[in-house]
Amino acid sequence: MSGRWRVGMDMGGTFTDVIALHPEEAPRTAKTPTRADDPVAGIMAALAAVGLAPEEVEELAHGTTRITNALVEGRLAPVALIATAGFEDIVEIGRQSRRDLYRLAVPPKPPAPVPRERRFALPGRLAHDGTELAPLPEGAAEAAAEAALATGAEAIAVCLLHAYANPAHEQAVAARLAGRARHLALSHRINPEAREYERTLTTVLSAAVMPLAADYLAELRAGLPPAVRLSVMHSAGGLARPEEAAARPLAMALSGPAAGVAAAAAVARSLGEPALLTFDMGGTTTDVALVLEGRPEVTADARLADHPLRQPMVAIESIGAGGGSLVRLGPAGLSIGPQSAGADPGPACYGRGGREPTVCDAHAALGYLNPRRRLGGRIALDPEAARAALAPLAARLGLGVVETALGVLRVADATMARALNRITVERGVDGRGAALLAYGGMGPMHAAGLARAYGLARVIVPAASSAFSALGCVAAETSALRQRTLRLDAAGFDAEAFAAARAALAAEAAAALPAGPAGPRIEEVALMRYRGQSQPLETPLPPGRCDGAALAAALRARHLAVFGFALGEAWEVLGLRVTARLPRTPPPPPPAEALGPPEPFAVDPCWFAPGPPTPTPRYARAALAPPHRIAGPAVIEDEWSTILVPEGWAATPEAHGHLRLEPGA
Repeated sequence: MSGRWRVGMDMGGTFTDVIALHPEEAPRTAKTPTRADDPVAGIMAALAAVGLAPEEVEELAHGTTRITNALVEGRLAPVALIATAGFEDIVEIGRQSRRDLYRLAVPPKPPAPVPRERRFALPGRLAHDGTELAPLPEGAAEAAAEAALATGAEAIAVCLLHAYANPAHEQAVAARLAGRARHLALSHRINPEAREYERTLTTVLSAAVMPLAADYLAELRAGLPPAVRLSVMHSAGGLARPEEAAARPLAMALSGPAAGVAAAAAVARSLGEPALLTFDMGGTTTDVALVLEGRPEVTADARLADHPLRQPMVAIESIGAGGGSLVRLGPAGLSIGPQSAGADPGPACYGRGGREPTVCDAHAALGYLNPRRRLGGRIALDPEAARAALAPLAARLGLGVVETALGVLRVADATMARALNRITVERGVDGRGAALLAYGGMGPMHAAGLARAYGLARVIVPAASSAFSALGCVAAETSALRQRTLRLDAAGFDAEAFAAARAALAAEAAAALPAGPAGPRIEEVALMRYRGQSQPLETPLPPGRCDGAALAAALRARHLAVFGFALGEAWEVLGLRVTARLPRTPPPPPPAEALGPPEPFAVDPCWFAPGPPTPTPRYARAALAPPHRIAGPAVIEDEWSTILVPEGWAATPEAHGHLRLEPGA
């Protein structure tokens, strides 16, 4: 039926994952090579891979790595910066803090994103509360605008002191640049918060990727039929209109991992899971995140390409441990990553000339990967090459290849368990009662081992796990997030100013959304802390008007829930975050099929412990349906991923297409 397909695409650096949903048909999924040189052609190829013409698509939602890659690779447009006099060099001075406190061979600082000759000072000064201390001299805004335009820079960034509290001076400069600067980033729109270095850098980087984002989105829009509704995944876990994404292009950074977490949040809500740990293990990295009460944790502080960003993003912890990560033996024993075999030549088991051992080679040597199957229809596995790559490592350890491969997987699981600790224990959350949601190319293979290492009792391998980030694109709600510095303390709390800020931010967030049949749902969080604390605590606001007593009670309840105790000291509100969301109809569940007890299509030797191998059945995931339960050891396969069910575990298919893995078989 024409016009009823909803399509999600995760356009990665190598592959584009696509999933198409229809209320009356089974979902369609595919992987196609990403066309970085021609994104429209890449989208058309992905649609063709799932058997759709563009005219059949009602909605296309996609995530992309283009902005992330541009920042990492330094492919940034030339930018001119206009800053308050005395602060024009802040992008080069930075902060004194060091990431490696005891490292003597400190790598050099990255060059400033704006060279000195394109940085311009503007007289005039505002106080932290927005009071004008020194007015703009007559003609100063015009002179600064002319100087910035004369550089020929593709984009101009304007970041003036305390513009988050009073944007009047920035607006005066913007008025002189209106219609003359093709791309203009103003700090009071990009990041209206305190911390001058981070705000300036975020504004500059936004300007630097604006030309790329605008051209890319315009090309996509022009290449699709007008009736197709186009949405872009943003890094806070929601969808945005192309116009909104072009105005705030840094929001598209890390949109692929955010899409996976958005899909995980949808799964948590559908299953009623109060706490979910997401586990996305790919070829080079592993990304983990925390979902509580169906909502992913969001942070405003992130680092990308060694740059600190003030940009609300899903709080994702990334480590350099993936299927293609190299295994090393050093003074402290085995280590995993962060170096990777990459896609070319890839792990030794790919048979493309790789010689160094990887995590994927350990799986191949233990028999978990099917040597008769071509990964994605293209890559034939070579277990002997995997064993040959592991043999020198085994000889140095004085062990056999099997024992070494088992040790590699245990070290990998322990490495990823430490990443889970960082998103739970280090944030005051006991994650042992959560479920682990495993997806990505390698996630389902390590899920049971990681759950065992961390102490989890439930693993969920979602439907379409190999294209889960694409599913997140089509399942996410359209949303807009706004955050602003307030600085209100308990002494003489100004309830009127607080209420006005809430109303203004809610209106701004709602205006960024497309019109819909129902109004947006507004979620409000105050960034609060007790006096003397270094970091604010995200404190959900009760509905309706809030006075000082209501805020004190909300902070006390939140502090008690997170840290187990609460203080009676003076408090302060540092900022406010408002999210507007449009209700989303959940994707239709796959049609249920009545299937008999599954039969293995092969039985292969696999090693789960030193000694002789265990005959292990292999099952096709498409042949599994409730209420049939598969006891381990077993291997479950689909076209792109492998699910390992070790001894002592069992896999139970569920009606919505997910697989639940639990110990105690």
